[in-house]
Amino acid sequence: MTYYVRVGDVPRKRHTWHRDASGARLAEELMGEEGFSGASSLLYHRHSPSAITAVEEVSVPRSALTANEPLLPWHVVAPKLEAGGDMVTARRVLFGNRDVTLCWVAAGQSSDLYRNAAGDELVYIQSGQARFESVFGCIEAGAGDYLLIPASTTHRWAITGDTEVRALVVEGWRHISIPARYLTATGQLREGAPFCERDLRVPAGPHVVDEDGPVPVLVRGRQGWSRHTHARHPFDVVGWDGSAYPFALSIRDFEPIVGRIHQPPPVHQTFAGEGFVVCSFVPRLFDFDPDAIKVPYHHANVDSDEVLFYAEGDFMSRRGAGIQEGSLTLHPAGFVHGPQPGSVEASVGATRTEETAVMVDTFSPLAVSGDARSVADSEYPWSWARDV
Repeated sequence: MTYYVRVGDVPRKRHTWHRDASGARLAEELMGEEGFSGASSLLYHRHSPSAITAVEEVSVPRSALTANEPLLPWHVVAPKLEAGGDMVTARRVLFGNRDVTLCWVAAGQSSDLYRNAAGDELVYIQSGQARFESVFGCIEAGAGDYLLIPASTTHRWAITGDTEVRALVVEGWRHISIPARYLTATGQLREGAPFCERDLRVPAGPHVVDEDGPVPVLVRGRQGWSRHTHARHPFDVVGWDGSAYPFALSIRDFEPIVGRIHQPPPVHQTFAGEGFVVCSFVPRLFDFDPDAIKVPYHHANVDSDEVLFYAEGDFMSRRGAGIQEGSLTLHPAGFVHGPQPGSVEASVGATRTEETAVMVDTFSPLAVSGDARSVADSEYPWSWARDV
């Protein structure tokens, strides 16, 4: 996307001398993707962002992933996992492959400074309130918000509500973006796209923390974890502009597409990653043909594994399967899945759905973690046969 944003004190021309009110030179940082050919932003720091005084290796324990063998559908009851910790180090890995890792977190405390240098992150907040603080500025976030965080953005999560923040975290190994089919040739969201620029919430202004170091920053790289100690606080950016920056989008601002008969999942697509897509299922009118079947038909995932995160509401197509808010299901390629017994009949006469869910479809097989296995419903794979 090339939606340009300008915040704070930015000089008239790029790569030119820029001074603050006292006459001190500001340090320019280019934060860019795909070398120098992708989206980028220029940030203006009071001090050098490269000034570190120490580096140490860090261990962040994570549940190991193993192959989904024998091939099974899964129902993982994520709320049964232990809550606590922060939005970064307390993430519980559930599923993953070479392109993406899906995590659940129920954070009760604010995080330290963090930078993911391995790829973009997409955080969907199911419940709770937090303030996302970064070198770009702050975004207030709550239930129903997606936060898209570009790789290498230094940030922290501050818990601002009275309850823990529960969230699904999609960790990409490369970049996550708005689908190209929603954009014009110049990057504007097209007429007819399910959301527009007015729905995107960007940092409103600089968030300057004028502190001497040492300031630790947890860094996730492609090889592992480190802690960099900065000589000054990284939140010293007085202005920035460009097209690579964090933003929030409420799932409630996603406009659903409704048809006379049931529409396929691509109409719900919201984000695109390299090797996966993210879709939003929101309250909407049901299909309105008199003979329409209003729940999804049986389908075989020929090329992809499908994960559904059940965020809120009544999940009619999963009727009787034990699905609850906070559940995740994995329906892998090779398994034909569809509505639970009785859910088609239950949909007769219904006029709208009240469910909210996030779907992640991957194009490489997903492995399953030990944490996911520990809270899985062992009876779920046989739930379609109960009334046969």
